[in-house]
Amino acid sequence: MATTSRSSLKRYYDVNGWLFVAPAIALISLFMLYPIARSLVLSLYSGRGMMLKFSGTGNLVRLWNDPVFWQALQNTVIFFIIQVPIMITMALILAAMLNNPKLRFSGLFRTMIFLPCVASLVAYSILFKSMFSLDGIVNNTLLAVGIIGEPIGWLTDPFWAKVLIIIAITWRWTGYNMIFYLAALQNIDRSIYEAAKIDGVPSWGRFAFLTIPMLKPVILFTTITSTIGTLQLFDEVYNFTEGTGGPANSTLTLSLYIYNLTFRFMPSFGYAATVSYVIVLMVAVLSFLQFYAARERR
Repeated sequence: MATTSRSSLKRYYDVNGWLFVAPAIALISLFMLYPIARSLVLSLYSGRGMMLKFSGTGNLVRLWNDPVFWQALQNTVIFFIIQVPIMITMALILAAMLNNPKLRFSGLFRTMIFLPCVASLVAYSILFKSMFSLDGIVNNTLLAVGIIGEPIGWLTDPFWAKVLIIIAITWRWTGYNMIFYLAALQNIDRSIYEAAKIDGVPSWGRFAFLTIPMLKPVILFTTITSTIGTLQLFDEVYNFTEGTGGPANSTLTLSLYIYNLTFRFMPSFGYAATVSYVIVLMVAVLSFLQFYAARERR
């Protein structure tokens, strides 16, 4: 009898458990699993608009021979290689500075650094385009101090357009990563530093050989999330270039190219889905590296 009661109770909790998670599973299936499956099917078709025909690997051949795709992939990789290390390093330095108990107005500084993360994207884009226009405050300041002899075409020169995108991303998301580092630093036992100080370890040594190793999980997390965010870069480029990825496709990213293929030009849903799986593949590889690194750390 007791065994029967336990079995009935187990079935009761199993059924209620599934009923509890059923809405979440339904939403995930509707808004995540179905789009993934649908895009995979679409990647096997080619054509314009709704006039699709099965092409098998035809989109892969087109992908291989598409110079615009390779330009977008190159730009995305460049943003990743340059911007992620800068953002992670700056976030760690700012967190270390704000963690200093002797720093006055640390709360104000923390709010100022984090504020761009929650600022309106439209206002932030308008502000940057105004600051970096030919007659904007940045060019006028650089001219006034004699650093440049003529205004820089931040939005018209391919090289400086990339620099502007990197500056904008760093300014917007460094504060987000800084919060994670600051929280981790504030949870480190101060007695560890006191013991190292008594042993004669200099401040740079305490930071390099104590702080950095204890921050490895947070460094890993912020690096992976920043990398994934950079590979999916869209908002800044779209707002600064009005969706063109200019000048001369110098700021075109994979996400913006997918958007253009789907909405701006004559819709090519199958080819856009194929390009999207390039990002999926890159994200999947990085996720595997994240789990592998976490397993090695344990």
